[in-house]
Formats: sequence, structure tokens, C-alpha cells
Amino acid sequence: MRFERIGREPDYSRYMDLKEGWLDRRIFSDADIYEEELYRIFARSWLFVAHESQIPNSGDFLTTHMGEDAVIVARQPDGSIRVMLNSCPHRGNKVCFADAGNTRRFVCNYHGWGFDTAGELKGMHEEYCYDAGDIDYKNHGLKNVAKVGSYKGLVFATFNGDAPSLEAWLGDFRWYLDMILDNEEGGTEFIGGCIKSVMSANWKFGVENFIGDAYHAGWTHDSGCRSMNDGMPFPPIDMQNSYHASVNGHGWEFGTEGVGDLVLLGRPKVMEYYNKIRPKMAERLGEMRSKIFGSVASASIFPNVSFLPGISTFRQWQPKGPMQFELKTWVIVNKNMPDDIKDEVTKGVMQTFGPGGTFEMDDGENWENCTTVNRGVVTRHERLHYRCGIGRQIEHDTLPGIVYRGQYNDANQRGFYQRWLDMMTHDEFGKMPARPEPQLGNVAETRDLPGLFAL
Repeated sequence: MRFERIGREPDYSRYMDLKEGWLDRRIFSDADIYEEELYRIFARSWLFVAHESQIPNSGDFLTTHMGEDAVIVARQPDGSIRVMLNSCPHRGNKVCFADAGNTRRFVCNYHGWGFDTAGELKGMHEEYCYDAGDIDYKNHGLKNVAKVGSYKGLVFATFNGDAPSLEAWLGDFRWYLDMILDNEEGGTEFIGGCIKSVMSANWKFGVENFIGDAYHAGWTHDSGCRSMNDGMPFPPIDMQNSYHASVNGHGWEFGTEGVGDLVLLGRPKVMEYYNKIRPKMAERLGEMRSKIFGSVASASIFPNVSFLPGISTFRQWQPKGPMQFELKTWVIVNKNMPDDIKDEVTKGVMQTFGPGGTFEMDDGENWENCTTVNRGVVTRHERLHYRCGIGRQIEHDTLPGIVYRGQYNDANQRGFYQRWLDMMTHDEFGKMPARPEPQLGNVAETRDLPGLFAL
């Protein structure tokens, strides 16, 4: 699936100098830049579309967006998953209006064109009005995306037939992802449905906040933290034993104390559960990853998925223009977790990072103000500072990726915008540099890694 662009092709490198540590504010409000993002990033990247637990049975479906393109995600009779445009090829009307459900057919409200769960056209209202040769059923189904892939329960799709495999897209970041997706036998699931909210902010502010901005937490979230934890302030950061790690625009910032985020969740039973399984987690993933999990941490998968591994909120920033996004939020838990602990996690997520959560409201206000203020006709020409920790890159004997010491850092943010620049600049994936070169090779399971990475 290829896309021909007609219009300007500016030099996007002029909008940032990441070696010097600055960004041009216009990338957060310029309509032309946003339009190019839809083509160059969202139409070419692997995008998260579902968790397998949301569509376990044949005929199960949900609707979502890939960029601004509406899509249907449907489980097939053979167990595979199809992703297709939620737009009738007759006049373009939205075919499915439900958020989720189970069905044998999708039928357009406008003229009654009906499609099976694979998107194939099966019939329409007053079918007799079409003469022989008027319509080719095989070529007038719902357009399927180019590729669909799954990694340990997370389902991704891409419109780009030339995209690398999903495993290559995630690359060495799988080592970090397995801390949330594979810390216990049985994998994970989404529970409690999806919460949707709309913010008047640019989608990148949410992603960059979760990919590396631990710095804001002790100030922005101080009152919320104290209200949740008997007046105790935000846990102190150990700058010698905390890190930023980036892989091709994906990023995870974290401590190694194992408890910070679990404390912030404010649910003692959840802390007890993870402390109980931590020795087995160490056996499964290695000592280092068992120490990282539960620490103050946040992460993002390029381009627009984020999560807090210890707090169990999983979210996607869906772009709705340069100055608005829809935030979709789920609760992710271990499938084998006892039901009462799942309930405790859900309550904790809603009290912290739900739409009315003590922390979520703080962030939303900041992102909206960053977006609106940055677009001032004079203000937009001033540079933004992204130099924090710029000289702290290290070689670590256990952690894969581009690693910087100290959680208070802009390293992962710089890594995210570097991949943004790569996508906006290069027409072919093969011409984009690996950042960094893969270290883990073709290992299918990070649990099986030999040597230092297994520590």
C-alpha cells in the first residue's frame, strides 16, 4: 500500500538539533507538519490496535483508529486477526459504529452493503439493480491493512507493505517489554473496558511525557502523591542507579528499587502480590529486570503507545489534529493474577491515571497549555530546551539500547524525536539508521538470552 504525496517536502532537520538539545515549537501546532505526520509516521509505522484478550472468540471485533483512519479489528474463524478500514467502498460511510461486539456481518447504514468479518463484500440492498459487470465483489470489500502482527498479546497493524517485521520494529526493546508482558506464566490481559477522553493538546506531548519525563513528577504530582500516601512526598530518585533506555524511538525510564510505582498506586495488596512473585520473576527474566519492575518508571512504544508498568495503566494517544488527541486508556494485568488483586489494580489505576485521577488531571492541564501557548506567532519561533543529561550516555553491561544514567534526563525524549525525524525524512525503512545497532540478535524469547543480558 503506497501513498503519493503532492505538496511541499521541507527539510525537517531544521526543526531540531538533538545533538545540541533543542526543538522548534512549530512541530506541536503546524497543520502542514501534522498532515505529513499522518502520511510519514502513522501510515507507515506499526500501530497498536488491540490486545488479544479483547477479541478472544471468532466474530469478536473492536473499532479503533490508525492515525486518523478508522479501522475494524476482527477475530476470524481460523483464529487469525484481520484489520480493515471502517469505510464502505461505495460512498465512504462508516460501516461499524459499535466500539466492540461479536458479529457475522458488518452492514453499512447507507445502502446496505454487507461484509463478512474478513471484509469481503457479500451482498447489498436491492442487489438486482446492478447489471452484470457493474461490480466486482472481490475488489470492493473493506480494504485490509498490509500487515498484522502480535507480540505477547499486543496486536499491531501497519498500512505499509514495506515495513519491517513487527519483531524487527520492536527490536531490542522486547527485553524491556517483557517486564510487563511476560513477568509471570500466562501472559497479560486488558480488564474493565476502555476509557476515552479528549484533550486539547498535541499527541507528542503525551508520548514524550511517558517515554522519559520523570523530572516533572515530584513537582507536578506532589500534592496528588501526598494525598494518596498519607502525606508522603514523591519517592526520591537515585540518579546513580536509575536510567533512560531508548531503542529506535521506543523508550523506558526507570529506577531499580522495585517499589516506587507500587507505592504510588496506593494499594498494599498489589504490593504484596508482586513481592510474592518477584523471586519467580527473577528466575524467569533475570535479577535486573525483577528489580526494575515496580520501580518508578514509564515507557512508550513509538509512535503513540505508553504505559506505566508498575501502575498498570496502558494508553494510546490518537491524533485528532495538531492541537487535539483522544486518549484511550486500559488496565493491563497478569492473566493469572487473583481476581481480588485485579480489582485492587483497577481501583488504583482509576484513582491515579483515570480521567478523574489525581495525576491525570495535572498532566492534561500542562499538555494543553504547552500546546496552546507554543503556537503564539512570536512564541512559536523560540526554541525548546531538551539538553538535560545530554552528557550522561553510558555503556551498560546488562541494559540493551542507548542508555543514559539518571532518571531526570531528556535522553529518551531526544531518542523519540530522533526517530520522528528519521520517519519524516526517509522514504524507505532500509535507509533509516538503527538507533542503536541490535544487540540481542534473532532471539525469539528474551527469557532465553545468554550471557550478560540474562542477568
